[in-house]
Amino acid sequence: MDFNVKRLAADAGTLFSRAVQFTEEKLGQAEKTELDAHLETLLTRAETTKHWTEKILKQTEVLLQPNPNVRIEEFLYEKLDKKVPTRMNNHELLGLSMIDSGTEFGPGTAYGNALIKCGETEQQIGGAERELIQSSAINFLTPFRNFLEGDFKTILKERKLLQNKRLDLDAAKTKLKKAKMADARALAEQDLKMTQSEFDRQAEITRLLLEGINSTHAHHLHCLNDFVEAQMTYYAQCYQYMVDLQKQLGNFPSAFSSNNNQSTASGAASISVPILPLSGPLPASTANASSGFTELQNFSGSRKARVLYDYDAAGSNELSLLADEVIMVSSIPGMDSDWLMGERGNQKGKVPITYLELLN
Repeated sequence: MDFNVKRLAADAGTLFSRAVQFTEEKLGQAEKTELDAHLETLLTRAETTKHWTEKILKQTEVLLQPNPNVRIEEFLYEKLDKKVPTRMNNHELLGLSMIDSGTEFGPGTAYGNALIKCGETEQQIGGAERELIQSSAINFLTPFRNFLEGDFKTILKERKLLQNKRLDLDAAKTKLKKAKMADARALAEQDLKMTQSEFDRQAEITRLLLEGINSTHAHHLHCLNDFVEAQMTYYAQCYQYMVDLQKQLGNFPSAFSSNNNQSTASGAASISVPILPLSGPLPASTANASSGFTELQNFSGSRKARVLYDYDAAGSNELSLLADEVIMVSSIPGMDSDWLMGERGNQKGKVPITYLELLN
């Protein structure tokens, strides 16, 4: 019991002497031991690392999840150690709307079919985005957050201890200056020697921790490379998905305009659907198909053709088509160059050549 009382009294005395020393320093009435330049540089570097790590972490979170309400919700679930409920992202929601609308319009129609294909691609992009977020959280955000919540908090703790040891040292120096009696001076010198040793020891511990910032930078550089690679994979996937989608939709526009002649003839403004050209020369199969259609239109005869997409006839003189079926096609003098005469059993009608692939 007596030991605890004495310990509490000693701690209270230490706190009091620190407070007095700190106040007198602020008032310019006491000298202050300055840290060596190298240690000051390391402390500044650690603060700079902490500042920019926080900023990069925050902005990356905003990039990966722009909705602030969702970010707050995810933060609360994380603090409560509960699993974040799975929700569809914006690409997946858009894809679902496109697929549902395309299904209602009819997958057998050109517009409905195109909506479904676009919706499926949007969902693929949504899946790629989900993979990007997961990869970035594990390989980039988590290491940055661990530094702020782990290593840097340890540095702050040891720096605070260093500050206290420095106040103890300067209080001991002040005590020695004020000591007049020999016994008091001897006691003050002994106290100064002990506080100097404790200060030097704490300064060394703090220095070693601060020099570990170099390792932190090296680790964060590795994490940054992982983040760049994850983004590269994501954007490459998105580009490939869109290239594939463009190839699927590339033959639709001329058929749209032909299929909508009735609406444009009634005075409504027509809408052109621009298709971005793919870089590089056309594939050999496309060139061969084009020459095959030209040959068929210039000479009499018929050829087998495979239907590429579903087509809904706009009038009684046209023939509805189903994807992947094989029909006979031929050219009739005076027919528009975008059309051929299609024949399926005893059914005949005009069909758009952009929906066909001639077979050998």
